[in-house]
Amino acid sequence: MLNRRTFMQSLGLATASLTLPAATSRAAQRDGNPNILFIIVDDLGPHDLGCMGGSIIKTPNIDRIAKEGIRFTQAYSGCTVCAPARSTLMTGKHTGHTTVRGNTGGISLDAGDVTVAQVLQKAGYACGGFGKWGIGDVGTPGVPEKHGFDIFFGYYHQVHAHTYYPRYLWRNSEKVPLPGNDRPQVDHRDGAAHRADKLYVGEQFSHHLILEEAKKFIRENKDGPFLCYCPWTPPHGVYPKPIDDPAMDDFKDRPWPENAKVYASMVAMIDRNVGEMLALLEELDIDRETIVFFCSDNGGLGSLRELLGSNGPLRGGKGTLYEGGLRIPLLARWPGKIPRGRQSALHCYFPDIMPTFADLAGAQQHLPPNLDGISILPALLGKPEQQKRHDFLYWEFPKINFNTQKLNPDGLAQALRQNNWKIVRHNTREPFELYDLDADIGEEHNRARDHPDMLAQLTTLVDAAHSPMKPQTEQALPPKRRHR
Repeated sequence: MLNRRTFMQSLGLATASLTLPAATSRAAQRDGNPNILFIIVDDLGPHDLGCMGGSIIKTPNIDRIAKEGIRFTQAYSGCTVCAPARSTLMTGKHTGHTTVRGNTGGISLDAGDVTVAQVLQKAGYACGGFGKWGIGDVGTPGVPEKHGFDIFFGYYHQVHAHTYYPRYLWRNSEKVPLPGNDRPQVDHRDGAAHRADKLYVGEQFSHHLILEEAKKFIRENKDGPFLCYCPWTPPHGVYPKPIDDPAMDDFKDRPWPENAKVYASMVAMIDRNVGEMLALLEELDIDRETIVFFCSDNGGLGSLRELLGSNGPLRGGKGTLYEGGLRIPLLARWPGKIPRGRQSALHCYFPDIMPTFADLAGAQQHLPPNLDGISILPALLGKPEQQKRHDFLYWEFPKINFNTQKLNPDGLAQALRQNNWKIVRHNTREPFELYDLDADIGEEHNRARDHPDMLAQLTTLVDAAHSPMKPQTEQALPPKRRHR
């Protein structure tokens, strides 16, 4: 594996410093606006972490965030799969209103969509993203550099992120070749991609490069304020491990399928990387000026539920609107501001990120109208009596045909939670199921027949929460390619 310096020299690339003018950044810091480090990983189950009750994989660095800060015990993603979840995160609108609702990989944000990075940029923040974007491929209006990011390094189309050994990554829509990763890339939907590891091997493991670029951004912008958005891909997927990463040895002798070993190893690797990021903040003496968030982009894989307990007692997993597909770990740490060792049962989800970050940055005046999220800053700061609460949380997931890019006629799955009650249906031709989550966290007992009035009340809210979606199609792509 090449380190960052060797990697950059081998490509002959020179990157300009992205530090904002010193006067602007220092003024914002004087006003108490913190740096924001937001780490979101891919497909991590809520119960994989020690601080969330897990015991199989050791995660001391991630657990440290909860020990020295707060963990939310009833936090949710914005959707059960990658792209629409990230769309809700960036726009502050739930899946009944946000632009990207399908999950084919390259559906784009609109040019007029306002992201959290654009809000913070107007408040003087340097904004960098490092990892998987997933809501606008190269050549579309949805690329991150058109939505508030000074720099984005990594993958744009999420299918591109289906290998950790790509032939190239992107920096602000400029292709960055990765020498040594020159084997033919196989469409992820091709079964051979799962069977033949040789199709995915290479010399440069993308996550290591992405991690180093994030560190570089923090060093260059240490005078702040900055948003460092880290949508890291691990532990997503059934992919080969980097043979030179020490975390990969921790589970080699377990009597598990290879996929489970790689998954657990990736979680351990992520934990080590989180420790490196926390150490960097301390090294730069900006630890107390930086709020750190850690979460997953959706629930864990259902296939790992029994073996690793990734979703604990929750029903289902990624791809479903049961709790196992939507619940996520959400942790935050801000020394001297967030009381240590707190937990909150506040019902919150990804649309809340934009107004929360605007509160942190003093940028409320830059928020777009008609957001579905609310700021959870009072809960973060240990002031629950000042915290506003959602009337309900809403999710939908349209099933899109990858080949035709058309919505299946009965393909809209929907769910809504209000207080302890939740309704779920898997498509529009099926009736809603009704669950009392206080009494039945595993969603085992459908109470629809017992509580028809509650079912009708929540169904009315679902109907009001859904708005017509724009066509969920991708741009024209090169022949036999799923991404640019």
